[in-house]
Amino acid sequence: MREAPYHRDEAVAYARRWALGRNPAYYNFEQLGGDCTNFASQCIYAGAKVMNYAPDGWFYRSASDRAPSWTGVAYLYAFLVHNRSVGPYARVVPQDEAQPGDIVQLGDRDGRFYHTPVIVAVSPRILVAAHSYDALDRPLSSYSYDEARFLHIEGVRTWQRQF
Repeated sequence: MREAPYHRDEAVAYARRWALGRNPAYYNFEQLGGDCTNFASQCIYAGAKVMNYAPDGWFYRSASDRAPSWTGVAYLYAFLVHNRSVGPYARVVPQDEAQPGDIVQLGDRDGRFYHTPVIVAVSPRILVAAHSYDALDRPLSSYSYDEARFLHIEGVRTWQRQF
């Protein structure tokens, strides 16, 4: 495997393009529990350019052929922070280390995380884009939540081609 850059600008551009609409290449999970993590995964993919097709990986082929981590809040978190293989990987950081192209997950007082907005700006305050309750440039401070975890995408791994 080799390290590849995470293109934050492309993740943010994708978020800005599709925050208030739906990319027809992806199913809209709005009526099946929400579309926020599906949208966050699309944004991350726009910046990472590689999926992980392992059974416990992170991928989307269709609504019925996708990894749980593509659409599930807790599963995306687990994939990103524990991924040692192909695809994007992340670590939890304090709010002041979050950057555009990262994600934030919002949770309740019981530690159940339920929403995954994408960070599109951080100065002077954090602004996000999201699906389910579609948002673009929404201040993170306008959400009601008990906990927030900021996932900083550190990089991407791809397969090293052998020649």
